[in-house]
Amino acid sequence: MLRFSKEETSIEKVTMKREPRAFLENLLNTPSPSGFEQPVQRVVRQEMQSVAETVTTDLHGNVIVGINTKAKRRVMLAGHCDQIGFMVKHISSEGFLYVSPVGGIDPGTVQGAEVTVWAKGGPLQGVMGRKPIHHQKSEERGKGHADLEKIWIDIGVKDKKEAEKLVQIGDPATYKLGVTELKNDLIAGPGLDDKVGLFVAMETLRRCSSMKLSVALYAVSTVQEEVGLRGARTAAFTLDPEVGIGIDVTHASDNPGNDNSKAIPCRLGDGPGVSRGPNTNPVVEELLVSAAKKHKIPYQPLPNSAPLGNDTNAIQISRGGVAAACIGVPNRYMHTQVEVCSLADLENAVRLLTHFVASITSKTDFTPS
Repeated sequence: MLRFSKEETSIEKVTMKREPRAFLENLLNTPSPSGFEQPVQRVVRQEMQSVAETVTTDLHGNVIVGINTKAKRRVMLAGHCDQIGFMVKHISSEGFLYVSPVGGIDPGTVQGAEVTVWAKGGPLQGVMGRKPIHHQKSEERGKGHADLEKIWIDIGVKDKKEAEKLVQIGDPATYKLGVTELKNDLIAGPGLDDKVGLFVAMETLRRCSSMKLSVALYAVSTVQEEVGLRGARTAAFTLDPEVGIGIDVTHASDNPGNDNSKAIPCRLGDGPGVSRGPNTNPVVEELLVSAAKKHKIPYQPLPNSAPLGNDTNAIQISRGGVAAACIGVPNRYMHTQVEVCSLADLENAVRLLTHFVASITSKTDFTPS
């Protein structure tokens, strides 16, 4: 469970009256493949309306939640709500569904997966099928990754006629949603990228809603990050923030899949990552690190020598430029149906961002010098 330290009860009056885990699980159990984010955005709006001054949805689908909105200086926290998935592109005469990827699907993780087709008439459970190994040719067995063109969804119908009564071309699908609890406060499931970041953004705003801020704070549930950082681009243009923080998952190195001994260490449970490099404003970085040290919040360095592949990239170069940074939540097995994150890292990311926002005064200058 997410835990709240006694030292911070004075700034978490709203949060302490509720169970944040329920909100997180609601997000993770609600489908949101890129371009089909409406169900999860309804969850966000319903959850945040009780603490926000404003809750708006733009024409792109971003949900923008604001507090202290009369302040001139604006801070934007962004977590994208969309997840990778599939789209039905063909129905065979036997009623099997062939799909194309939505976002960065790894075909090697698809075969044998349980999936859900989100059809107009309601969700349909299915499984990803392929030719069994007994019938594969030697060259097929030797392939390290399956070809998505040779994998299909089986929903159990008899033929195309029955399938077409249930499914339309263009319907989205996801891995079967759910949350699996592991040891040591770790959770696993599809869509942690980036519903954990979305959760952190909204939970930070909730805590800040009981504080006296010097800035207007906006938490944005952005859309279509997985297909090109599209929602963050339009939301940042609309809000025109002075400061923008993208909150996303980052690759954990504490598993056997990390075969690079010179990789930057990133461990689950050791705190969120704080970005450094060309995509990071040095003043924002300094304030984040200072807040972490002052309040004894564990964090990990997240250096990147190139622009990041998440919402921070789009936010930084909006309009005349934004003082940007990224908070990275360590994640194992990214873009699979068993992504793993630490609840402790989520809690510490919220704590860090809450203190960061509170530290901004009317005299804070984010201009690099």
